[in-house]
Amino acid sequence: MVEHPPSVADACSALDRGKLVIIPTETVYGLAADARNDEAIRTVFDLKGRPLTKPLIVHVASATSLDDWAEDIPDYAYALAQAYWPGPLTLVLKKKETVSPLITGGQDTVALRVPKHPLAQQLLDQWGGAVVAPSANRYGQLSPTTAEAARDAFGSEAPMILDGGPCEVGIESTMVLCIGSEPVLLRPGLINREDIEQVAGRSLLSEENLEIEAPGRAPSHYAPRTPCVVWDRKGHPQWRPETTQIGFIGFSAPPFEVARF
Repeated sequence: MVEHPPSVADACSALDRGKLVIIPTETVYGLAADARNDEAIRTVFDLKGRPLTKPLIVHVASATSLDDWAEDIPDYAYALAQAYWPGPLTLVLKKKETVSPLITGGQDTVALRVPKHPLAQQLLDQWGGAVVAPSANRYGQLSPTTAEAARDAFGSEAPMILDGGPCEVGIESTMVLCIGSEPVLLRPGLINREDIEQVAGRSLLSEENLEIEAPGRAPSHYAPRTPCVVWDRKGHPQWRPETTQIGFIGFSAPPFEVARF
């Protein structure tokens, strides 16, 4: 008997039962759970090994769901949502009291976005709810951009996977804090500062001295597991690679002999 890959209907059923589902988005693959089910959300933290103080992004079907999760929403936030949703933009807003503190890391803000990937959209439309969906990897590792990478991240513990092919964007969403009269860029992404400022009609403030915990901003978030060396010609004149299996990225010729491909 041929085993068919999971369908959107299968994923909806799993979410209804409090199970986790790995879903594709245009940015990276996400580890999705019912955003109204605290037990399911705890399972996300447990599987990833993610600290409970780290907030999660809530993925909703459309901008009409903003008022279900946030309050005191500035006009410029609505403008950004209209311009870039669905798409790789996360808005951090003042949360409603009904939002679980597990999602927010105990803060008074909630991160929201509408994913653009057609499978993610189909899932959210068909299921009729919202999901938390941090990157489908162990905490501190690189975010997966293929179903295979997400499966490898969890091995035998991997939940159901909706395979939507390689992610179109491949990096996490741009994140903007929208709780005051001026927006603040919390995390850069595909949507750049200039475009955000043009749509918002105001300048983006600096996040310096801003005491807020936001998803996907750990120091090791983009750190590869492959050992890396920053070459400083003045500081490391005698260094030589210990293996011939290396790659080199730079703006000039490498400081040692490497094979040309």
